[in-house]
Amino acid sequence: MTDLAETVDRAFAAALYAQDDAGLDTGASVLAAEPARWGGVGRELLARGESYVRQAWERGWQPADVLRLVRRDLDERHIRITGDLIAGEARRYARLPERWIGVEVWWTGDQEYADRLAQRERTDRFTLATAFLEVLRLLIRLPSIEPVGPLPGDPLDEHEHAHIEPRMLGRIRALLAKAEATTFPEEAEALSAKAQELMARHTVDEALLAARGGRPAQVPGACRIGVEPPYEEAKAVLLDAVATANRCRAVWNSAFEFSTVVGFESDLEAVELLYTSLLVQGTAAMTRAEAAQRAGGRKRTKTFRQSFLLAYASRLGRRLAETAEHTASEASDNLPALVARDVAVTSRADEMFPKTTTTRLRGATDHAGWEDGTAAADAAHVGGRGKPLPR
Repeated sequence: MTDLAETVDRAFAAALYAQDDAGLDTGASVLAAEPARWGGVGRELLARGESYVRQAWERGWQPADVLRLVRRDLDERHIRITGDLIAGEARRYARLPERWIGVEVWWTGDQEYADRLAQRERTDRFTLATAFLEVLRLLIRLPSIEPVGPLPGDPLDEHEHAHIEPRMLGRIRALLAKAEATTFPEEAEALSAKAQELMARHTVDEALLAARGGRPAQVPGACRIGVEPPYEEAKAVLLDAVATANRCRAVWNSAFEFSTVVGFESDLEAVELLYTSLLVQGTAAMTRAEAAQRAGGRKRTKTFRQSFLLAYASRLGRRLAETAEHTASEASDNLPALVARDVAVTSRADEMFPKTTTTRLRGATDHAGWEDGTAAADAAHVGGRGKPLPR
C-alpha cells in the first residue's frame, strides 16, 4: 500500500506546480482515490497546509491579508479552509501578535478533520480535495512583502507601544458610531469633530510625554488596512488623507488590495477608526444622493458613484489637512516633539518602502457625482475642538 506521504507528494506535484488547471484535477483525483485512508489524507493535508501558512507569515503576510486575497480570487469554501489552516497553525503558540486574527479550531483532532470537513461542506471528496489544493497553490505563490509586525512565537518587542487609553478609545468609538448612525449631516459633523479632537489631543499629549522622558522609548510601527474594490482608488485617497492628518504615512498596494500605514501605535489605531467611519459615512451619503438623483428622474451609474467617492475623498483630504495644521498650531509649545515624531515616522516609512511610484487616478467624469461627493465631505467635516474651519 502506497505511503500516504507519497500519495500527497504525487498530488502536490501534479496540482501545485503546474502552470494550468489540468493538474488540479489530477492531484484531486489522486487524493480522492484513497477513501479507506481519507482521514489520514486529511491529516497530511492539514499538516502541510499549516507549514505553508507559516511560510506565508515568514514572507510578511498576515491572516487578514491572506483571507482578503482568498476572498478575491476564490470563494467561501476556500475562505473556510484557509481559516482552518490559520487556526491549526496558531495552536502552536501561547501568544499571538497584536492585530493577528484568531480563528478557533472547531474539529476535535487532526485525524477527524477530513470527515468533519466533509460534513461541514456537504460535498464529495474530489471537490474538497480540489478546493484544498487551490488554497495551497495560492499560498505557495505568495510573494514576499514588507513585514509589519512580529511573527507568532517571536520574542516580545522590547519597545513599548502606547495604545489609546481604553476609556478614551471607548468614547471615540461611541462618537463615530453615532456619526455613522445619524442621517443629519450637522450632527454627524459635530460627532466626528469631537472624535478627531480626542485623537489629536492624545497624539499631542503622548508626544510631549515621550519628549519629557515620561514614557519608555517607542518606535513607529505599521499595520495593513484593506482597500478593496469597487472604487478602490478613491478609498486609497481617503485612507492616505486620514493617515496624513494623524501623523502617519500610507503606501497603497493596488495588486493585493491593501495600504500599509506607518506610524506610532495610538495614531495607527486612530487611522483605523476614523477611516472606517468616514468610509461608512461616505457610502451612506452616496446611497442617499443616488436616491435623490433617481427621484429627479436621472439614472445614476457606476461613473456617478466613482465621481462621488473621489470627490468625497479629495475634499476630505483638504479639510483633514487643514484640521491637522489647526491642531498643530494650538500645540505650538509642543511643536518640537511633534516634529520629532514626524521625522521618526517618515524615516521608518522610507526604510520600509525605499522605492514607491505614483498612480494616475481615473478622472471624475460625472459632474453631479462630484458635486454631491464634495457636499458629503463637507457634511462629514472633522475639525479641531469641534469648530468649523474656513471653507
